[in-house]
Amino acid sequence: MVKPNQLYLLFAGCCLSACSTYQAGELPKEPSLPNTIPHLVVDQQSLPFASMRNHAFDPSGGLDIDDAAIVAVLNNPDLKLARDEAGIARAQAFAAGLLPDPQLSLSRDLTNSGGPGSSKAFSAGLSMDILALITYHANDAASQADIKKTDLNLLWQEWQVAAQARLLYVRLIYARKNQVLLESSRELFAVRASNNQQAYAKNLISNDATLPDLTALQDIQKQNSDLARQINQLEHEFNQLLGLSPDATVKLLDSAPLPELDETAIVERIALLPQQRPDLLALQSGFEAQDQRYRAALIAQFPALNIGFTHARDATGIYSSGLGVTLSLPLFNRNRGNVAIERSTRDKLIDDYQLRLDSANSDIHKILAEQRINAQQLAEIQTMLKQFSALTGNADVAYQKNIVDTLIYTNAHTTLLAKQIEEINLLQAMLEQRVALQTLIGGDLPVQTNLKKN
Repeated sequence: MVKPNQLYLLFAGCCLSACSTYQAGELPKEPSLPNTIPHLVVDQQSLPFASMRNHAFDPSGGLDIDDAAIVAVLNNPDLKLARDEAGIARAQAFAAGLLPDPQLSLSRDLTNSGGPGSSKAFSAGLSMDILALITYHANDAASQADIKKTDLNLLWQEWQVAAQARLLYVRLIYARKNQVLLESSRELFAVRASNNQQAYAKNLISNDATLPDLTALQDIQKQNSDLARQINQLEHEFNQLLGLSPDATVKLLDSAPLPELDETAIVERIALLPQQRPDLLALQSGFEAQDQRYRAALIAQFPALNIGFTHARDATGIYSSGLGVTLSLPLFNRNRGNVAIERSTRDKLIDDYQLRLDSANSDIHKILAEQRINAQQLAEIQTMLKQFSALTGNADVAYQKNIVDTLIYTNAHTTLLAKQIEEINLLQAMLEQRVALQTLIGGDLPVQTNLKKN
């Protein structure tokens, strides 16, 4: 026959076998960011955008815009932390869906003052919260929806990081294009300013003749210095986003020309946003979870019921068994506060979802309108650039023949430079808008395909 002490030991052993054990952790002692793009194992089917999933990822020769987004999604330190936090959120949602453990109560009389023939009294009881069983289905459904919401929120963060990588890529590419343009102009005016200074020293020209080139040179040098600071800031932000050390050098491949957007297809995508954008899908899961919590709060209006069984022996050796029921009286509380909270929270989620849909619709139409305006402006700038290029070439020839003075020559080149910078800045703005538009519609941008029939 198994003794009571053996039963206690067996019960304790079963409980301990189900427990987790402690393992010591250790904090890092030095920075871990690499100087080069690390070897990354890419599961491309899990990447956010179709262009990234279908992209031939090879960062060895430099990064294009999709390469930069892929490296950022896989290696961004903030995303690694977000994945850890998502694990915590999943664990919390899992814990919220668990049933409470039944309550076991044991008591034993330590004295034996009943005299000869008496026994040590004891009692044992087992009870369970029945209301927790009734609300279990709703709470479990809420926890499953919360887990889904956590995964979708993480996916939306990956989208945001991918968009930020694309944005910094665009800004770096076009800032470096401006830098090349400014450096070329700086060299031109530096040579002219130097020649003018030598001619002035020999009394060949007046002081007024040296001022235009010198002023233009100083202006370009200031622009170049400001741009160098901007590029330094962008490079550090880009490296940090990609999880690289600050002194890492990343080669960027030039972006492709801008194709014409298919506005009709983009507008049609608006109706598909609830099925495509992770943030909207996450809000849907959050609403589902909240709806289940509201349902559980309604169920919890019914009286709380706790049922327990007891088995006892008194000091005279008489055994007894009993059934205990604890029932709350719904007179004052009736869980009305929790019902109001859960209902109001659900109403807020509905309004939040509607606001997100409306904002997406408005932002998409605004960007499409800006793209049309910018495309028209770009065509005008490119037409003017052809004219300015021809005029500047004529000014160069005329200046060599002493037909025009230095001021006209300088103005021609500075005007051409300003228009070239304007074109680069406008192209950059259009690409940045497309990065935002790609994130808003929840996928790759539809473009016009003008296929000629043979």
